[in-house]
Amino acid sequence: MDTEGNTLLSRRVASDEPELLQLIADVLGLAGGRAVTWAMDMTGGEPGLLINLLTGHGQELVYIPGVAVNRATDSYRGQGKTDARDARVIAEQARMRRDLLPVRLDDEAVIELRLLTERRADLVADRTRITNRLRALLNSMFPALERALDLGNTGPLRLLTGYQTPAAIRRAGTKRLTTWLSNRKVRSSEALAATAVAAAERQHTAVVGEKAIAKMVHTLAEEVMALNVKIAETDKLIEGRFREHELAEVITSMPGIGATLGAEFLAAVGGNLDAFPTPDRLAAFAGVSPAPRDSGKVSGNLYRPQRYHRRLQRVIYTSALISVQRDPNSRTFYDRKRAEGKRHTQAVIALARRRVNVLWALIRDGRCYQVTPPVTGAA
Repeated sequence: MDTEGNTLLSRRVASDEPELLQLIADVLGLAGGRAVTWAMDMTGGEPGLLINLLTGHGQELVYIPGVAVNRATDSYRGQGKTDARDARVIAEQARMRRDLLPVRLDDEAVIELRLLTERRADLVADRTRITNRLRALLNSMFPALERALDLGNTGPLRLLTGYQTPAAIRRAGTKRLTTWLSNRKVRSSEALAATAVAAAERQHTAVVGEKAIAKMVHTLAEEVMALNVKIAETDKLIEGRFREHELAEVITSMPGIGATLGAEFLAAVGGNLDAFPTPDRLAAFAGVSPAPRDSGKVSGNLYRPQRYHRRLQRVIYTSALISVQRDPNSRTFYDRKRAEGKRHTQAVIALARRRVNVLWALIRDGRCYQVTPPVTGAA
């Protein structure tokens, strides 16, 4: 598309290096030496090869969010949706707008951290799903044991790999069950065995399908334990790679941010703050800065933003929540907001917004956070 909005070239291209190189050559040929701006609504995954080729050829590449493309499409005639139509809308937006962010290639460290943190998120989601299924099955067969066990710990899961039904636990008894758990290096085996036997004494009825349910409980308990091992291994990889980053010490100096949250922060922002010239931009990207909704005589109306980086917001919010217990300055700020009538969530979000300013300044200056008790008054 030229500067007047006329279409010069429109064709479908496979994500294959020879075809992409030919496309770049054809577009540059049509440009006749003039500068070309490339635009896309994705920045990772499928267009990875194209991004690398364009960057390697020194081409300007900008990103327009898919939501913006979708909303802009509604202003054009017709209701049909095709790849050609979407491409034209993206090109039109890139031609008219000057606020689109450039697409930059991440370094190896950021790519590795992003892959590892995404892998960890998938594993945690799988563990949550399977644990919920395990609880539901156990509750349908042996509700007293489901109430008594904390399936977030390894001991109860290990117990379920050997004993699932009330009758089996009663036959084993406390002493035998304690020995069985101890041989498998379960902590507090005697207390866990006593808890299981007490639950078994509360139910002497076998539900229909007990054998099939017990087998499934055994299988799911082993799957959760296997996922726990994978998550622990992934955490070690994340921490090792994160500690090698030049900003690791600065980021983890902030109370509430450890290796995992720090790695997710770097993966979300691209390894540095080049795309965020001010803390306000970073706060808006993280979704902890209120957005205005003014109209006519209504002004000062703020609401929670709907477009932001979900995982980055989780990092900022979770770290703020943890810092309330670990940092005296964060606790003082939180208590002040609560005293002003803010709800718990509102107070934590306000603290998260303040912490974005601090973290941005620390990264800019390359210095670590110093925990200094707040001044409460004259001595």
